[in-house]
Amino acid sequence: MPSKPSSPPIDLIALDLDGTLLAPDETISVRNRTAIKEALNGGIRVVLVTGRGVDTPIRVSKELGLNLPVICCHGALTKDFGANKTLESIPVPLPYAKRMVEFAEREGLAVAIYLEERFYRLQGSEVFMEDMRGPGWHEAPSLAEILTEAPTFIRFLGEESVRRMQREFGDLPLSFRYETWRDFVECAVLNRDASKKNALARLCADFGIPAERVLAIGDSRNDVPMLRWAGIGVAMGNALPEVRESVRHVTAPNDRDGVALAIERFVFAPARKSA
Repeated sequence: MPSKPSSPPIDLIALDLDGTLLAPDETISVRNRTAIKEALNGGIRVVLVTGRGVDTPIRVSKELGLNLPVICCHGALTKDFGANKTLESIPVPLPYAKRMVEFAEREGLAVAIYLEERFYRLQGSEVFMEDMRGPGWHEAPSLAEILTEAPTFIRFLGEESVRRMQREFGDLPLSFRYETWRDFVECAVLNRDASKKNALARLCADFGIPAERVLAIGDSRNDVPMLRWAGIGVAMGNALPEVRESVRHVTAPNDRDGVALAIERFVFAPARKSA
């Protein structure tokens, strides 16, 4: 008689992009693609949950044959790209956003805003990472002038900008997500209600999927609440020590098929054992 699996089967896999599904050169390995395809063929849902704007997760979702909405902007925006419909938007309140952007411009700090599904930075400002040259980015003479509605989120880029912003606005009732990429520091400022965990929980509720049947994989500080909420949360081997130590399971780094290894371990192996 077949033995029962020791834990509930996985119905949904939630994947972060940068540092997780994407290799350092922003490609997706053959093994990762194969694991995702096998999961989809087995009736398992796969959703991307990322700090990026909508462009990259939509492109990757189409490339992989995913048909679920994408959770973007650290959980502040959920987009059904098939229907071209915004399912949820939790922006930074405009009065707070105005104060922060006006301060940044006045003090010459590196700042960007995500508004109407586009990133904006000041004309002539420093380009800190390659994706800032992509089609989703635009320049403006003044961010304060175009900020006529609440932005999805605000990014302060570089150590000085992050430090000055924190000192000036750290007591505001907002969410501050600090990330470190090698020697580069940035902070994403969001509405307090916006998070990857909250957005994923709401999406799973729509499908009637309980947390214990979710596998979530990520590498960043902003992934930790999501990883701890999921039935199985897995940190990438390339994650910061504090991220790896915050969850029970760690997989290989993103340049060594860490996503595929986690899917094979927690989805395929239990299913084969119980068959």
